Amino acid sequence: MSNFRWNYRSIVFLLLLLDILAILVFYPAKSQAQVPKSDVSTTEVEKNKAPEAVVNQTVDTSIAPPTNKKAPNELRDRVTPFSQLLQAAPPTNKKAPNNSAGQVTSVSQLSDIKPTDWAFQALQSLVERYGVIAGYTDGTFRGDRSLTRYEFAAGLNAALDRLNELIATSTTDLVKREDLDTIKKLQEQFSPELAQLRGRVDSLETRTAKLESTQFTTTTKLVGRAQIVFGELLAGNNVVTKRPAPRNVTLQGSTSLRLNTSFNGRDSLGITIGGGNIESLGQTRAGLLGTYEGRTADNSSITFARNTIILSGVRYRFQPYPGTQVNIYPLSDGASEIGLSGPINPYFESSSATGANGISRFSRRSLVYNYGDSGPGIAILQQISKQLQFGIAYSAPNGNNPTANNGLFTGRYLALAQLIYYSSNRNFRVAATYVNTYSPANTIGFSGTNFGPAVGSNLVNSTVAGAGTVGNLYGLQAFYQVSPKLAINGWVSYAAHRYLGYGDGNAMDWAVGLAFPDLFSRGALGGVLVGMEPKITRLSPNVNLGAGAGQADKDTSLHVEAFYQYKIGDNIEVTPGLIWITAPDSDSSNPDSIFAWVRTVFRF
Repeated sequence: MSNFRWNYRSIVFLLLLLDILAILVFYPAKSQAQVPKSDVSTTEVEKNKAPEAVVNQTVDTSIAPPTNKKAPNELRDRVTPFSQLLQAAPPTNKKAPNNSAGQVTSVSQLSDIKPTDWAFQALQSLVERYGVIAGYTDGTFRGDRSLTRYEFAAGLNAALDRLNELIATSTTDLVKREDLDTIKKLQEQFSPELAQLRGRVDSLETRTAKLESTQFTTTTKLVGRAQIVFGELLAGNNVVTKRPAPRNVTLQGSTSLRLNTSFNGRDSLGITIGGGNIESLGQTRAGLLGTYEGRTADNSSITFARNTIILSGVRYRFQPYPGTQVNIYPLSDGASEIGLSGPINPYFESSSATGANGISRFSRRSLVYNYGDSGPGIAILQQISKQLQFGIAYSAPNGNNPTANNGLFTGRYLALAQLIYYSSNRNFRVAATYVNTYSPANTIGFSGTNFGPAVGSNLVNSTVAGAGTVGNLYGLQAFYQVSPKLAINGWVSYAAHRYLGYGDGNAMDWAVGLAFPDLFSRGALGGVLVGMEPKITRLSPNVNLGAGAGQADKDTSLHVEAFYQYKIGDNIEVTPGLIWITAPDSDSSNPDSIFAWVRTVFRF
């Protein structure tokens, strides 16, 4: 049985109803001075009147009632429910409460009602003038608890019964001729306005019916995202050719449309389509800089032609049990879609629907999440407690390919397990992640690699020709909201590679980031990140990844990134950023590379 979140307001409403009817029916000839006055003005009643009941609405009444009884000035200020018990016969299918008392004849009989209460005059009138108030057996009114639908119906019935009783016992001289003439005159004077209002209502009903008959769907919501990007390389050489890379300003863009559908309110089917022509400055070994380092988060897929509309994501998410979420995706980025990485680094990587905040792919997440690629898979999140969450995922980047060394279970795969701990106030979180991944020889994924994180040095993204590769990845990530305007995050990752038939190798990466919400402007976001992109730290003597047998990356390359996201209204944001890579490709003989990126995002 649902509860209303108001009661004193209902009393004022009933009192106003009774007063109006009594004035019109019993006192038409009396002067205004003869009408009993109330301390509650009409304006106050309109401000504080109860909202209309919503069918099947569930109302949470777990919040403790307030200690004071002053009338709130606005409806939004009323954060706790009120109630009262009005005298009336209970519904035929419900028994009367045992703690209900009989009719009270004076408001002073209610021990918890004081003259200083804001609704005292209303209660006094309902008790002493109309006799429609009953208290509890202990002599209390309990005006600070919620009012049930049954109690409200009983109270309203009592008020209407009282009106019928007064009408039945009244004299025949109820309305005088001059009053009827006045009403008729008013009706004639306002007939144009009434006709106009009737026409507007009819037009609105017609338009509503048309919209309902032609609507696309009642269960699907369309979310759009378009972006325009200015980019320029300010300094740097191509690490392969050792020659200066072109310094050309580019203007690029992309658009994505996402259909979110729910069939029962507890599930979600997401379909994403889009396309664009954004070239990342560090996307592939064959790109502008000849390395994956500094790869921007905004880039088009290298496996599809530019300015081609493609299906970039499909996933179905549902909850078979409370606290359990299952994600099935025939096409998606498994580690991102599962929602495991986003919560750890929220200011640099936001949800898949809104896109990344950081400029680079590296700033979004650690090495352990990047070995996966777009493809089919399944992910399960289990809420162990309010502060502990466990998740597992399995993705196959080439799971849609039926040829040899491909498929869902015989080709490339990534199996992920993660445990996340949240503090009680959610300002601190830490996650431990393990990933096991395998790639057969000579298979290529969406990122253009056979194996590796698709960020970092060229060696960490290389394999031995003709050999399969296995990886065991370990990551520890943490986030701490120091204050509303300062947050820190960081991670360290370690990878153990095995190049089947040849030997082993190890890779590492780390990063520390600072985020500044509401920097200089409400809704804005500033971010700074310093880290080491993934690189090979050790190789077995028989493993040659292109630099020579047993040769790992020689030096340490640092990734320094800064961005400032400024919101222009609710649906437009501009994010200028700068990426600085020292010793590109982990080779100090390469000059530093610097490039600027300005991203403008439109959401609709």
